[in-house]
Amino acid sequence: MPTDPLTVHKVLVPLDFSDPSLQALQYARRFAEPSQAELILLYVIEPVAYPAELGVVINLDADLAERALGELEKLRHQHLGDYPATRSLVRSGVADAEIITTAKDEQADLIVIGTHGFSGLKHFLLGSTAERVVRDAVCPVLTVRHHPAKA
Repeated sequence: MPTDPLTVHKVLVPLDFSDPSLQALQYARRFAEPSQAELILLYVIEPVAYPAELGVVINLDADLAERALGELEKLRHQHLGDYPATRSLVRSGVADAEIITTAKDEQADLIVIGTHGFSGLKHFLLGSTAERVVRDAVCPVLTVRHHPAKA
């Protein structure tokens, strides 16, 4: 019997610890629960340029990766509680490229990503990781626009 192509088995959730990404995590859980799909939490450490005149090679990636993994685990416990199928991954590179590569490598059925909803000059200057992921991903992408809580 063929499997339903709309059944979700793996959901990739890129997180940057911002409010929009936390909202995306909540949406991802709602999509994953009916089929008990695996939630894969991903944090990407973007490259940092250091001035060459320092004369020192600084490798912060290992420390950042360890701290990011700890933060992902905290988020997992706070926001997913007893959800049975979760994993946390930390990758280094350009965020949109790493998200797309991880989705391919993990054979994700869905990417759920938060977006800040910037427009105009702010969007032009900062770009949009979510927009690039939507354009280049090999699986469906759900974007979750940030809606701040009303006072």
